Amino acid sequence: MSGVLDAVRAGAARVVARARSLRIDDARLDALAKELLEAPLGTPSWDPETHHVGTPASRLAFVVTLDAVNFGSGWFPRLRKRAGRSGYYTVAMGLKDRFDAEGPWSAGELRSLRPADLARVTGQSLDEPEVAELMGLYARALNDLGQLLAAHHGGRFDDLVASAAGSAERLVGQLARMPLYRDVARYGDFELPFYKRAQITAADLALAFEGEGPGRFDDLDRLTCFADNLVPHVLRVAGVLLYEPALAARIDAGALLRAGSPEEVEIRAAAVHAVERLVAALRAGGGRATAQAVDMILWQRGQQPAFKAWPRHRARCPWY
Repeated sequence: MSGVLDAVRAGAARVVARARSLRIDDARLDALAKELLEAPLGTPSWDPETHHVGTPASRLAFVVTLDAVNFGSGWFPRLRKRAGRSGYYTVAMGLKDRFDAEGPWSAGELRSLRPADLARVTGQSLDEPEVAELMGLYARALNDLGQLLAAHHGGRFDDLVASAAGSAERLVGQLARMPLYRDVARYGDFELPFYKRAQITAADLALAFEGEGPGRFDDLDRLTCFADNLVPHVLRVAGVLLYEPALAARIDAGALLRAGSPEEVEIRAAAVHAVERLVAALRAGGGRATAQAVDMILWQRGQQPAFKAWPRHRARCPWY
């Protein structure tokens, strides 16, 4: 997996150069960069209200477990959500409650989890077919995680992270042994890796451990934007991403996009490339920025009511 982060960046730029369903508005991108220069990016912290803290060992296990199921945005409108919380936070807080009360699942327990177990943890009902489909994917993702831990890491979460030897890029490679982490799209005559969840696992470990111990990665600043459906949505609302009318109308009507379709790949790639350009503009203006930091502030903006009121693109896949 050496060079995969460079491949994400290069592939995203290549897609944007060919894209037919959207484009980047240069003037709006420059305006957003100036706005970010004037408003410090801030330093995010691990939120104990929504995420498990526990012991260092249980916190590490929580991060890895949560990011194994950190997807489902295409199904989230169907979820039974916690009051005032999004689909992501509904899932995260369900896992937090489980970890707070009982601690992590062992590798063996992960391998035997079933959809009903994940429905109980996240407060869902399998009577809803679409929700049952997502719970099935969650169970499969955690079964795969248990198998990976048992087969390659002595059943230990800390060994999985330690095997990356302080490299976020190497951790991406370790996680990509699991099928639902192999976030690679085909676009025309080439393949474009995104590896959103694998990358965000390294970022979340750094956040949860304040860059120390299992959260220390020497190449953390090389992570790209975590290509999902919220960051491109925020960029669209900001006028940075301009969608062709037909695509915009489909998204605004709540129609699902097919995961891996040219339009869906172009949206994710455009977010990655736009964030790279924002980082370059911020640095040129004397600021210090990484794609991870810009992604975080855009994602946080996306939690605001003004952004939630406008439909974002949704696709049913295990990538985001």
